[in-house]
Amino acid sequence: MSIEIRVPTLPESVADATLITWHKQVGDSIQKDDNLVDLETDKVVLEVPSPKAGVLSEIIVQDGSTVVGGDLLARISTENEEITQAPAPEVANTEPASTEIPLSPAVRRIIFENDLDPALVTGTGKGGRITKSDVQNYLTQHATPAPQTEEKSEPPPTIESSSNVSSTLSNGRSEQRVPMTRLRAKVAERLLQAQQNAAMLTTFNEVNMQSVIDLRKQYQERFIAKHEVKLGFMSFFIKASIEALKRFPAINASIDGEDIIYHGYYDIGIAVSSPRGLIVPVLRDADQLDFSGIEKNIVDFGQKAISGKLTYDELNGGTFTITNGGIFGSMLSTPILNPPQCAILGMHAITERAVVEKGEIVIRPIMYLALSYDHRLVDGRDAVQFLVAIKEGLESPAHLLLNI
Repeated sequence: MSIEIRVPTLPESVADATLITWHKQVGDSIQKDDNLVDLETDKVVLEVPSPKAGVLSEIIVQDGSTVVGGDLLARISTENEEITQAPAPEVANTEPASTEIPLSPAVRRIIFENDLDPALVTGTGKGGRITKSDVQNYLTQHATPAPQTEEKSEPPPTIESSSNVSSTLSNGRSEQRVPMTRLRAKVAERLLQAQQNAAMLTTFNEVNMQSVIDLRKQYQERFIAKHEVKLGFMSFFIKASIEALKRFPAINASIDGEDIIYHGYYDIGIAVSSPRGLIVPVLRDADQLDFSGIEKNIVDFGQKAISGKLTYDELNGGTFTITNGGIFGSMLSTPILNPPQCAILGMHAITERAVVEKGEIVIRPIMYLALSYDHRLVDGRDAVQFLVAIKEGLESPAHLLLNI
């Protein structure tokens, strides 16, 4: 009996997907729920599992092809019959031999890029799964020179297709031409859209983080003991932003043609760096979450971003976005809007600076804040006062805790 493997139904906003990698080849035995192939869309990587056990008898669509929902990808034989279908031409098997070890898309790509056998890497994740840190630790311990290690704080750009071209120039220097991933192309499209279709302006302020730092230091251990998650800075900024958004509803609004949509809810996008690029999962109804709920959701977003498990529902929508360039050391920046939202808050590095308080020069941990906004909808006065409201909430956290 032969079973057809087809592209699953794509979300309404997604027209097509790109086939990245086949993880099984013609003649391979397959267990139920084994991942057969990865499909990349504008936002996430979709895994296509096998509905039944059997043998992969035919591959219809090759790596790098564009597919739409319902397209036939392959056929599986579920009986012990001889496979007569010849392997499809020009299908290069670049996958390590030990493909039976379950790997997340992010881990799988790092292993492929470094030509590793996953059986050599000891997994420390749940159920013995191999994590990205396991692979990186293995590479470090074995000291295998590789050009990707030049970037220490971020994973190297992921090459999603085997269609990249390497060449040597006449002067002996080399170049590599790599197709832009769908996610990178989508990010580029949205950034250009924001700059071309909005009257974007940025206003700045600074905040003394001493009160928040003291509060975290005082209650961190008790917070972890009770909620099993660390109390970070982001939950304070989300709480302060929500209170400011309630006072200035235009900043939580969006423009649709000639209409203004004022949102009566607070879905906060949190910019997250992933191996595939910048993504923005959305914290739904953030005003209804306490500090622990916010922190747990942020940790969950980070883990899913690394493993490529974020869903479309988690990435769609949002009424306001917060991005934290400070974790990479950024002192100041002008964040670009995330359409159709009309504002985005940029956090930056906390640095000790000399400031004047009551006529005396003192040292305080200061962070610069940046609010980029669409001037078509948000007036400069509201933008400035919005940042002031966030500053007040962070410098007096009791306002956030007591809702005053």
